[in-house]
Amino acid sequence: MAEEQMVTFSLGTEEFGVDIMKVQEIIRIPPITRVPKAKSYVEGVINLRGIVIPIVNLRTRFGMPSAVETDLSRIIVLQIEGKVFGIMVDSVAEVLRLNDDAIEPPPPIALGMDANFIRGVGKIGERLLILLKLDQIIGGDAQHEQTA
Repeated sequence: MAEEQMVTFSLGTEEFGVDIMKVQEIIRIPPITRVPKAKSYVEGVINLRGIVIPIVNLRTRFGMPSAVETDLSRIIVLQIEGKVFGIMVDSVAEVLRLNDDAIEPPPPIALGMDANFIRGVGKIGERLLILLKLDQIIGGDAQHEQTA
């Protein structure tokens, strides 16, 4: 039976998971330089050991209310098809393994989020983990942006 290893994180009360093979590193939130005329969900850029990378605010990207940054807030640096970018999250929880048979397709009504961002829902006992399509985070267009 195949399994995936996930890095889990939270935004508010929701738990999300991303493939650990896409995670380059997890860092505390450094000073972020705003970029004029960037998309609304791009918080800005950071200098990560000489490499400038964009930072996506997932709360803005998913149309969630903003939250105050805490000591638990982190940036997960991802590498997707040669693109390196970071996502701001409320906290990083754990690394876990998820069997393929514990992953369901996304529900038709996607939990208040744009379904384009969700590749599935992982079941871990009573917990549900929203698994993200990472290529849509920085490249895809959200429905709420198209209607805005």
